[in-house]
Formats: sequence, structure tokens, C-alpha cells
Amino acid sequence: MGKPIIGITMGDAAGVGPEIIVKALLHEQVYEQCSPVVIGDAKSMLRAIDQTGAALVLNKVNSIEECQFTRGVIDCYDLDLLPDHLKQGEVSAEAGDAAFQFIQKAVELALSNQLQAVCTAPLNKEALHKGGHLYPGHTEIFAELTDTQNYSMMLSSPKLKVIHLTTHVGLKKAIDTITPERTYNVIRLAHDTLVRAGYENPRIAVCGINPHAGENGLFGEGEEEEKLIPGIERAIQEGINASGPHPADTLFFRAVRGDFDIVIACYHDQGHVPIKVLGLEEGVNITVGLKGGFIRTSVDHGTAFDIAGKNVADERSMLAAIASAVELSPK
Repeated sequence: MGKPIIGITMGDAAGVGPEIIVKALLHEQVYEQCSPVVIGDAKSMLRAIDQTGAALVLNKVNSIEECQFTRGVIDCYDLDLLPDHLKQGEVSAEAGDAAFQFIQKAVELALSNQLQAVCTAPLNKEALHKGGHLYPGHTEIFAELTDTQNYSMMLSSPKLKVIHLTTHVGLKKAIDTITPERTYNVIRLAHDTLVRAGYENPRIAVCGINPHAGENGLFGEGEEEEKLIPGIERAIQEGINASGPHPADTLFFRAVRGDFDIVIACYHDQGHVPIKVLGLEEGVNITVGLKGGFIRTSVDHGTAFDIAGKNVADERSMLAAIASAVELSPK
């Protein structure tokens, strides 16, 4: 089987997206793993090549068939949406709108099976909103463009994978939102994603909501029994290798040790903190469950306007995001 074709969206051109893409595509390992194509703006990519002094040339394309997929050449699917005068480090409606359209084109290509995964450079929410696209972030854009209702955020690092029942809501609302159906659906998403990526029988562990997973009713008001256990039992009955709820204070240690392939976190910080403690540079944000079966991965940092254009941005998170896109793309 050939290498997967990974579409890399350029993100907000006023931020560090073009720079970290250029720096990542200097690495030989990327071309050993996959065939990358940047979906963005050729002018911005050329500026990033010049600012970094990278020994790269740009191949401007209007179709995947025109790509060379050769180290030393950046294939750029050029949407030509940005002006020559775009200032780096400043919020811009033009850059926000363009960042949305880069994603839209990537989704179109993925849904037509021309890409096996999409890797996203960061966008700026203020610029996105100024550009007329009122989304909280990448995940919601991908869900709407693919008409997907049942999706989830996964975080990945070399030693730990975490998928979430809830994300960007307050803690009280997060607990209220969890249902047996949601628990089951996320277990199923985790299982199906890892199976498509080549795991034969992925080991899935579910975190408890309360301290010590409730300790048989000692803590909380029976949330584990009401919201988690029915979903876990349903998954087990269907042959999925799921277990829990486990006390969160020891579960992540056990997963890093190798006891489990993925952990299901109940709310945002329960899953994000362990990943980020392991290292911000290697953390990757992943959207799973999208219709069309493709994976979306992202760097785990923002547009960093304060250092845009200064040639100091670190590409390690982009390299990790590309590697995760390759790992989790359908086999």
C-alpha cells in the first residue's frame, strides 16, 4: 500500500502556521511516512521559505495529481486568497476567512478520497469570527462541513492517547451532559478509530467522574452507576475490550505504563492535564468520528502572533501532528 496523502492546512497566515509547516517539511522523516500537500496560499508559503532560509522550492498546484511529493519541494494547493500586504502578527478578517476556506477545500478533497487525513496549522478564533465564520474552533468546523453529529476530541502523545466525553463546557454542565449513550458512543469511536489504524483489539479504559470513581457510592451522587457503567457494559456486550470506570488518579499512570491503548476522560481538564504534563511539544489534537472516515490532527498550540515572522517557532508539534495523521489514517 502506498504512503497516505496528508493535506496540511496552512491555518492563519498572520501566525506561525506557514513557518512551522516549512520547518516540518525540511525533515526527511515526513516524506518517509507520507505524501504531504499544503492547502493554503502560495505567497504566504514563499514568504515563510524566505524568512526561514529553508532550502526548499514551491510547486504551486491546482489538483492533487500535480503534486510531486518529493523532499525539497513543497506542494502547495494554492487557493490564492490573501493579499500581498498581509501583516504578520495581527488579527485580520482576510486571514480568518482564508483559514476557513483552506479547511473547506481540505474537507472536500478528503471526502472525495484524495486525502487520507488532514493536519491543521493553528487558526485564530478572533480572526475567524471577523472573517464571518462563527465557530469555537477547528473541531466544530470539521463536524459541520462533514455533517457529523457523533464525534469527539482525541489527544495523543507518544505514551498516551485520551478521548473525551465532553470538552469545552463548564465542569457542572459537563457532568450533566454525560449520558450512557454518550459513553457508549465515545467508546465505540475510540475502538473503531484504533481498529482502522491497525490495532487488533484496542484496550479502552474509562475514567471515573468522582474521586476514586465514586468508591461504591462514597463520593458523588451515583454518577458512575448512572452515566458511565451502562455505556461500558453495552460496549463489552458488543465485544469491545472496554473497562471501568477506573479512578483517574492512577489510570493515567497505568495507561502510560502500557496497560491500556486509550483512556476515555469525562471532561476537558481530566484528559488535557496528563497529556500536557507529558510534553506540550509532542501533544496532538485529533478529531475522530468524522463522516468519510478520515482523521483530522492538529498542533497543540495557537497562532503565536507575538513570534510570527521571527523564525523562532518550534515545528515539533507539527511533526507530531503529521506523525499522528499517518498513524491513525485508515489502513
